[in-house]
Amino acid sequence: MTNLVEKLAEQAKGLGVSAAYGEQQDIDGTKLVPVALTYYGFGGGSEGDGDDAPSGGGGGGVSIPVGAYIKTDEGLRFDPNLISLIAVAIPFIWVSGKALAGLIKALKK
Repeated sequence: MTNLVEKLAEQAKGLGVSAAYGEQQDIDGTKLVPVALTYYGFGGGSEGDGDDAPSGGGGGGVSIPVGAYIKTDEGLRFDPNLISLIAVAIPFIWVSGKALAGLIKALKK
């Protein structure tokens, strides 16, 4: 079991920045670096004792493209993927709305 956890931890080291920022691309003299929101999850398992069958788990991840950094002669700018940003922002907006509603309700008392 410890060996499995160590292997997963070793492989997960490279998932940080390299997963969120893609490799630089050159398109018609314009350089761009894709940016994504990424997260990962992993599970584990046990060998079992005697008549008990071994049990285990797995892992997975998600990567949502949120835009790209674009460098032109005019400078560097971030060009967002609006559909993805809206999808990512929905939970934040919902939580903010609930917090604001609770705050207003508390202030009315």
